[in-house]
Amino acid sequence: MDYLSLYNSWKNDERLSDEGKAELSALTEDSDILYRFGAELKFGTAGMRGIIGMGTNMMNVYTLKRATKGLSDYILNLGKDEAKRGVAISYDTRRKSYEFALACAGVLIRNGIKVYLYEKARPVPMLSFAVRKLNCIAGIMITASHNPKEYNGYKVYGEDGAQMSPEATEVVVKYISQITDFLSVDGVHFSCERGAEQFSGYDITLLSADFEKSYYDKIITLGLSPEAVKAEGANIKLVYTPVHGTGYEPVTSVLRMMGINATVVKEQTLPDTEFSTVDVPNPEYKETLSMGIKLADKINADVVFGTDPDCDRLGVALRDKNGEFIALSGNQVGVLSLNYVLTRLKEDGKLKKDSFAVKSFVSTGLAKCVADGFSIELKETPVGFKFIGEKIKQAEESGIGDFIFGFEESCGYLRGTHARDKDAVVASMLFAELVCYYDSVNISVMDVLKNIYETYGYFIDKTISIGFKGLTAMQEMNAAVDSVRNKTVTDIGSEKVVAVRDYLTGIRKVDGNEENMEYSNLNCLYYELPNGGFVCLRPSGTEPKLKIYYSVAAKTFELAQKKFDEVSSAFERIFNSEK
Repeated sequence: MDYLSLYNSWKNDERLSDEGKAELSALTEDSDILYRFGAELKFGTAGMRGIIGMGTNMMNVYTLKRATKGLSDYILNLGKDEAKRGVAISYDTRRKSYEFALACAGVLIRNGIKVYLYEKARPVPMLSFAVRKLNCIAGIMITASHNPKEYNGYKVYGEDGAQMSPEATEVVVKYISQITDFLSVDGVHFSCERGAEQFSGYDITLLSADFEKSYYDKIITLGLSPEAVKAEGANIKLVYTPVHGTGYEPVTSVLRMMGINATVVKEQTLPDTEFSTVDVPNPEYKETLSMGIKLADKINADVVFGTDPDCDRLGVALRDKNGEFIALSGNQVGVLSLNYVLTRLKEDGKLKKDSFAVKSFVSTGLAKCVADGFSIELKETPVGFKFIGEKIKQAEESGIGDFIFGFEESCGYLRGTHARDKDAVVASMLFAELVCYYDSVNISVMDVLKNIYETYGYFIDKTISIGFKGLTAMQEMNAAVDSVRNKTVTDIGSEKVVAVRDYLTGIRKVDGNEENMEYSNLNCLYYELPNGGFVCLRPSGTEPKLKIYYSVAAKTFELAQKKFDEVSSAFERIFNSEK
């Protein structure tokens, strides 16, 4: 069926809601209709993410119910006992998040699968925690993370609390693809009005404050500097903003339980589907933290931190020696946190011989230098926190390895094994505690970062994004990587390429030899440079953006900046040159 026929079939279908009919009837541009019905919203290893609206290529109750029916069929095929274990559901503060969560719950219930539903909008890590704590067979998180307000998304988690594995996702996708009539999926209808009465008689358990406390209790056991917190916690000046998202109650609850003082940006505490005080609810941008920085100037605070709508990412800004706030990158926060964890564990004699940390392979090369400095192993994984979760699981199952910290350059961090995804609640607690610790020994956090650079080298880490548009955007993006794959790259500027990793074939080429790598079937090229540096070309898995990651090192910041300019210019020429 062509896109216009599909559009008309939806618009004239009596099963479509009145709201949906009105929205589709109002469309006048053929390009809009083509975008909405010319493709299907892709379900990948990160679930689905798209613009909210009617159509097969949009986020709406029909695409969500179809995906949830596919998930239901997958669970039922595993067996009745798995269905009884149930599915945990959470959601963020975005447009229609609660409505979408209820639609998913309705489909699961109709298919005889138990549901655990959070009473209030709660973060990604609390969903991951619930899956593990309740021994669920799966989890669903309604969120589009830090994307603009027009977006929403659907993440699926496996029984280990990590996002569903590629293998399981492939099976779910097969079940989803068998449902060609999007409007045919049936489910129990629940109203968006709050209250437990409408769930009476259905196999739904609401997760309330009592359950949430078990998460908070777990988090505070991860503290590393109780004496420093006791001495400095009530007096330090921190500013925190949840940016209208799910982080407000969890983050402030944990900090309060620990005795750490934080001043909250009141204007950004309440949920707001429009995120009206920011352009984009992404806390890694200094602009998103601007209200927090203004408040910090008012109360003379030196640290500002914020979380995104689903509270799995943490952004941090620090005041420099000139009194100006500098927004730290995810790499810098990750290295500071890793260095702090290692420092405290070593000081307390709790750093084990088999302790290990994990980072995604596109995260800064400085992390390995820090890990080497403490003589611990740093494992690398592809992008996606589920791979970090796999490393934790492997250590638990083998009994070999003590996981201490994991991070991704995209502002995602995890300490502890209570969850298998990024946790900005624990990251907020850890960074606040870090501030207390360094205050107690009279060192600023900025000076700590400076000392790390002076010890291990100055790393310039930057990511360049190239956007693609249209229905064929994803195909064009991947084709661009293939064009570079066909080129022989031995040098990038003055930097010799030490080795080339092709994550599609799973082959690492070094000195004319080929080595098999742990990971494959990922359309990603990685060029190893001297001193732990690299250039990596990787398509995003959730949006049509091709990303180029740079990590270059030198003895001084000036030399590192010069080297970065040279390497990035050279790789741009390689990327843009004809085959």
